[in-house]
Amino acid sequence: MAPQQGPGHHGPGRPQQEVSAWRPRIPGVVEVFHAHFTEYAYPMHVHDAWTLLIVDDGAVRYDLDRHEHGTPHDTVSLLPPHVPHNGSPATPHGFRKRVLYLDGTHLPDDLIGSAVDRPDLRDPQLRLRVGQLHTALDHPGDELEAESRLTLIAERLHAHLRPSVPTLTPTGDPALARTLRELLDERVTEGIALDEAALLVHAHPAHLVRAFSGAYGIAPHQYLMSRRVDRARRLLLDGRPPGEVAAATGFYDQSHLTRHFRKLVGVTPGRYSRDSRRRRG
Repeated sequence: MAPQQGPGHHGPGRPQQEVSAWRPRIPGVVEVFHAHFTEYAYPMHVHDAWTLLIVDDGAVRYDLDRHEHGTPHDTVSLLPPHVPHNGSPATPHGFRKRVLYLDGTHLPDDLIGSAVDRPDLRDPQLRLRVGQLHTALDHPGDELEAESRLTLIAERLHAHLRPSVPTLTPTGDPALARTLRELLDERVTEGIALDEAALLVHAHPAHLVRAFSGAYGIAPHQYLMSRRVDRARRLLLDGRPPGEVAAATGFYDQSHLTRHFRKLVGVTPGRYSRDSRRRRG
């Protein structure tokens, strides 16, 4: 999504404000917010949602519950709802951040106290996963991937905020994995939300993702996209145009097909189609 530039953006040396915000179709995510500020400082304020924050460039200094905190590159910050905080650049060139505002679907209110005590989490794996989630949220059609990544992120956040409670690592569950694979095979084109799949197979979403990945060495969303790309290849070889193929195989649009097709096949659908026609000719 193209950023919206604030009035202070133009001219060298002037304060910069670049903002991009949207509401994805993912349960639990209230808003996605990307911003680049050089001089802007947030006054004390509150949110009614959890604030999950990563900083890609620069750093943010903020006060939470009358204690000062900061956000270097390798940190994931989780600010609880209803607790006042502010924010300002901690470097001369400002900061570039990506934020998710989450409702209580994955993070209940009883975690607020722990989040106030430990809002900044130094966890490279968590930082990587949050970045991957933002990438998925930026691409309509990748909802199953986004839901899967958010579920595992929430599980890891719980482990940070409830360190005294042991995290259960699910053992292999091949029967459950096979059931989900059959469900995905039945819904290759229309797809399925993770919560719906978990409800149908009577399993917790995080356990479902782990069981499938452990059994097949691939995440559910990767399996689904692989099946869709295979179908797309067959239709392209039949001579159907890429835009029509995208709609027939469950992709959001042609660019969505192109991105996943190139990732798995190495060329774009158009190139694949042209080369196949040339060989037939």
